[in-house]
Amino acid sequence: MAQKADPAKIQFPCPNYPVKVLGETAADYHEFVVAIMAKHVADLRLDNLKVAQSSNGRFTSITFFITATGVEQLDVLHKDLIQHKRIRMVM
Repeated sequence: MAQKADPAKIQFPCPNYPVKVLGETAADYHEFVVAIMAKHVADLRLDNLKVAQSSNGRFTSITFFITATGVEQLDVLHKDLIQHKRIRMVM
């Protein structure tokens, strides 16, 4: 019987770790999400973000590329983001 290989584990620190945040489009959405991210990512860079809107413009996604320092950082970041009603999904 063949054994399944363990899924690849992330090596920390992990540069260019993508965090995509999807929420309802609003004039202050970008600043709102950046403020939350900045609380958890000391060296948050804003020069390599990917921003996209849904086809009808109702939702906006922002993908950040961070240096993830560990599982705890990612868990706390996810919990902080997803607790806000304006944010629909974090990937």
